[in-house]
Amino acid sequence: MGARSERFEKEGARFVIGVMLFLCVFSLGLSQQVRQFVEIPTSITMFKGSDVAIDASTVSLNGEQVVASAYKVGDQTHIHGNESGKAEVVMKAGNFPIKAIDVNVIPEIKVIPGGQSIGVKLNTEGVLVVGHHLIETAKGQKSPGEFAGIEVGDMITKINGIKMHSMNEVSKFVQDAGESDKELNVEVIRDNQAIQTIIKPEKAKGDHLYRLGLYIRDSAAGVGTMTFYEPKSKKYGALGHVISDIDTKKPVAVHDGQVMRSSVTSISKGIHGEPGEKLASISKDKDVLGTINKNSPLGIYGELHRNRLENHLYDKPLPITTAAEVKEGPAQILTVLNDEKVEQFDVEIVSSINQDKPATKGMVIKVTDPTLLKETGGIVQGMSGSPIIQDGKLIGAVTHVFVNDPTSGYGCHIGWMLEEAGIYTGLLEAKAS
Repeated sequence: MGARSERFEKEGARFVIGVMLFLCVFSLGLSQQVRQFVEIPTSITMFKGSDVAIDASTVSLNGEQVVASAYKVGDQTHIHGNESGKAEVVMKAGNFPIKAIDVNVIPEIKVIPGGQSIGVKLNTEGVLVVGHHLIETAKGQKSPGEFAGIEVGDMITKINGIKMHSMNEVSKFVQDAGESDKELNVEVIRDNQAIQTIIKPEKAKGDHLYRLGLYIRDSAAGVGTMTFYEPKSKKYGALGHVISDIDTKKPVAVHDGQVMRSSVTSISKGIHGEPGEKLASISKDKDVLGTINKNSPLGIYGELHRNRLENHLYDKPLPITTAAEVKEGPAQILTVLNDEKVEQFDVEIVSSINQDKPATKGMVIKVTDPTLLKETGGIVQGMSGSPIIQDGKLIGAVTHVFVNDPTSGYGCHIGWMLEEAGIYTGLLEAKAS
């Protein structure tokens, strides 16, 4: 009896140990899957007819098979957008639900890629202060503006309650106040806050003009690349990054502006530690292509004056991708190296990340095209905004070059630019209504 009891005890101990080992192995596998699922976003936006792959082999849809379906390829599950609408995907580890993902399937969006070289002229929302200078008066050197607390980077928006848009307007108020020996009530915008101050103009020795002791500017100009336009609304996006003042390094607050035809005249090749640059001229006949109404961290936006802006490579609308659809591997960019001819060059998508807020550095790209490397050394200034195309879809735009490696740089996802242009969000709102 004692030996039998001892045998049962041993077998029971083996059983308990076996169960514990099984649970440990199962828990380890489950925890690995859970950690894997944590990295997957809680919502996915995709276009009708497109696929999004996630690293999970077991999922279940909420029954709305019309909106989305799923199929497996190895350890990945591909969610396919069947129709516009919403669905929910439940991810499982074994039979245990781990995570739910909201899937938004939106109508396919198509735009025409650009690549054209453009000239840009911005008129500021006010008059920008870019420096101080001293006035030689009978009582010594003075800078009335600096004495009044005006700082470099301030935007003069009002004088005596009147809105300012140009340097000529400011000059007239300064001269009138000086001749009548009066002070000026000046409003400036600094870090998005309105600041009031008082300035008394001064006249230099032997000069008939009164001055504030400030260097000011009311416009900015440069060259870049058109990214896309939407032929029905005529809305466009370009550059892929904000235009900043050359002196203050601060973004230019735009009152209005114009985009014009531009011709590339020569290229300064990029080298290690020194980015190259496109040199271009604005068309002599000042052929205005469209207006500028926004200068954002993701580029400039506005409307074209014409229905078509041809590049003779992609003159029909292309579908766009979400960030989740961008793949590492071959792609192409469109840009101009000479005159106004748009050409296509090979690049490689080195990496791409999903972002929860707009940003210019969503992709890392590397130039692989021998011709482009020979002519430019890689990515150069003025190439910003060049559209990136992969598998026949517009995926983004070139934004920055790596200073220490001009063959590589950053790109932004096209979805952020479409939102800034009012194309992407407009379609979502239309669908919601």
